[in-house]
Amino acid sequence: MKTIIGAEAARWAGLQIDLNQKYRAGHITADHLEWFNGLKRVERDRLSGITSPDMRFELVKMLDITVPDGYVHATQLTTFTEAHRGEFYYFNGGITDENFSRATTQLKPGQKLKVDVFQIKETVTSEDCMRFLKSQKAILTGAQGASLVYEQKREELPKGKWHVSFDEKETLWQDAGGFHRVPNVRAYTDGDFCFCLGYFEGDWYGNGCLLSFRDAEPVSGE
Repeated sequence: MKTIIGAEAARWAGLQIDLNQKYRAGHITADHLEWFNGLKRVERDRLSGITSPDMRFELVKMLDITVPDGYVHATQLTTFTEAHRGEFYYFNGGITDENFSRATTQLKPGQKLKVDVFQIKETVTSEDCMRFLKSQKAILTGAQGASLVYEQKREELPKGKWHVSFDEKETLWQDAGGFHRVPNVRAYTDGDFCFCLGYFEGDWYGNGCLLSFRDAEPVSGE
């Protein structure tokens, strides 16, 4: 009586035969297999050129913001500090127009933006975050984007989380210790906020969220 197996099972059986042959011939070693098995799926996908959803990031909120008519990129952080600094439990003094003048995307008055908030589900690097943002076709707005999110949507931000607004490493302020600082707004569970600076050179954990900015699609009839 013949046993009929599916195409996927047949494919897997063929791969096992091929793997055994390469192992016996010395083209693949136990060390190779242990290294590969120790990788995370996203790392395997990246090495093999496969594109798949990065499950380390989960969409938890979608926000709409509009750049104010009087917005001026060169002075936004000064204007924001003067208007809101007293509202924060903590405000990092390094968040200035001078330090963050080179934002990749310099926003324009009246510009409408979608902001997707992605919770970080497991430990990731800044490089992981940047790859994910680019996969989302995000625009990078740095400290200025974070300031607008606080002004317009702070009550809608997930509480107990850091909300990180990335930019390219070379555009970020480099502190006296040589670290590149990443702006983020923390929303505490008790209603407090802080405007902080993380480290591009460090890791990001499950208490963090990525702010992914993108231009809003044109509204029909406009």
